[in-house]
Amino acid sequence: MKNPVCWIVLTGISIAFIQQGLPVRSQGESQSDNKQMDNITIRQGETLFLSCSQGDFVTHTAWLNRSSILYAGEDKWSVDPRVSLVTLNQDEFTIKIEDVDLTDEGQYICAVQTSSRPRTTSVHIIVQVPPKIVNLSKDLVVNEGSNVTLMCLANGKPEPAIVWRMVSASDDSLSSDNEVLEIPFISRYRAGVYECTAANDIAVDTQTVELTVNFPPSVSDGRDVGVTLGQRGVLLCEADAVPEADFEWYRDDRRIFNGFDGIEIEDDGGLSKLTFFNVSEADYGNYSCVAINKLGSANTSIVLYVQDGNSGTSTVFTPTCLLLIVLLHLLLKF
Repeated sequence: MKNPVCWIVLTGISIAFIQQGLPVRSQGESQSDNKQMDNITIRQGETLFLSCSQGDFVTHTAWLNRSSILYAGEDKWSVDPRVSLVTLNQDEFTIKIEDVDLTDEGQYICAVQTSSRPRTTSVHIIVQVPPKIVNLSKDLVVNEGSNVTLMCLANGKPEPAIVWRMVSASDDSLSSDNEVLEIPFISRYRAGVYECTAANDIAVDTQTVELTVNFPPSVSDGRDVGVTLGQRGVLLCEADAVPEADFEWYRDDRRIFNGFDGIEIEDDGGLSKLTFFNVSEADYGNYSCVAINKLGSANTSIVLYVQDGNSGTSTVFTPTCLLLIVLLHLLLKF
């Protein structure tokens, strides 16, 4: 049941309590003491304690938020479950608000009615909010040469500062003190993870975006390989491409498939291996490796040549030269 206080009349910053059956004293007839406390700054989610001194001969007291009564004496008027009474005695009147939010920001007044005159104490509450990134560009896949825009939006109080940077970059040429990071004519070397940081006096929020840059294959120069007749020989082809390249091997414009004539082709990411387990005279010659993805292709040539196992000297046999050697060998038999 409510106490005898039925109404609180706000006249300027003076507050007069009206009791049932008691006359109302106008502002001109009363004297009041009004005190302004220093602002209180609190972080979102914390508990706020509001306290004012009572003094002798207090008849009525109340805490107000703007024009709403929170507590009138020990009676709770607020329907907010976060608001509760902490202390009410001759010396102190304290309430608390748990889990403070932005909506709690503003002016609070402690109104005290003594036997002689009303007294008010007011305080302004400032609620600080840690930054939170609320809108961030999704992971992107673009082709080399495209123009890229990354966006990062954040809320917070004070307003957070936004900083973009490339995580793997060795310099700061790809940083931005702005919500937007522009990357014109992007190259393959700008692919990687980009970090957005939102920071204010309270905390820091960080999120990342992964940027993938597609580009056509580029193939390393092939290294000719010398192998002794009857030994194992391996030709290597290395390509850099995004998406990863598919490899094709050719001998004199004829494509070679895995398992053909005992040859094994093994692809592992950006590397392809063409393996001869028992090199014959017919295997010597020129081979081509072609790397292909959806953006283009590149190729290189590799020569498999005869290497003398004793002297370490090498000879490259073309198909015509190999034919002459076979004919000469047959003539010598006769």
